Amino acid sequence: MGTPRMFLRADRVVPDVHPEEANPMSFGEPNNPYGQQQGQPQGNPYGQQAPQGVPPQGYGYPQQPGPGGYPAYPQGAGQQPYDGGPTSMPGGVKAARIMLYVLGGFQAVFGLIMIVASAKVADYIEDNLTDSGASAQDVNNVSDFSTGLLIGLGVVTLAFAAWGILTAVKFSSGRGGIRVSAIVYASAVIAISLLNLLGANLFALISLVLGILIVVFCAKQDGGAWFKRPTY
Repeated sequence: MGTPRMFLRADRVVPDVHPEEANPMSFGEPNNPYGQQQGQPQGNPYGQQAPQGVPPQGYGYPQQPGPGGYPAYPQGAGQQPYDGGPTSMPGGVKAARIMLYVLGGFQAVFGLIMIVASAKVADYIEDNLTDSGASAQDVNNVSDFSTGLLIGLGVVTLAFAAWGILTAVKFSSGRGGIRVSAIVYASAVIAISLLNLLGANLFALISLVLGILIVVFCAKQDGGAWFKRPTY
């Protein structure tokens, strides 16, 4: 390059400098460390090019459509795809849950009645035995036995009611163990109802029907899918 020539003007002196000399860091300069080197091909700065026939994936590219035509959610490293389990409780499972609440509620009321009525039943037995001429010792023994029996049956009934109600509460977040608990509870209700039917107890027919429906609804395919769904 030659020596820059100077042009005189009336107000200032303007050097005659070529653009390459004025900006030595300009694009295309061989000595510019920030510019692109001559002969270097322009490639993908973020990685390798996708093979031919395979659409590029990643940020900035459209993802492959998911099931039903909806765009798929981008999965990260180690993320498992959703297996399509139910997102809402099926109707049969909801019905079984309501029946568990109904059975548990009636059993709780019946248990409380037995505990409260145990004292009155004991008084009634004492009066009848006294009128029949039984000894005072026999009257007390029979009265105490009757009271203890009713209180014990009431406590067992309350525990049985709590089992059904707590199982129903866990239906929304429970897994396979809650399903098994509901089926076992309903099976016990069916067995007790059959025994009560032998004594001509018509109310046992209602609990028998409810117990059978709970087993059927929980054993159905949609019920199994609900209790086997993944929880996060």
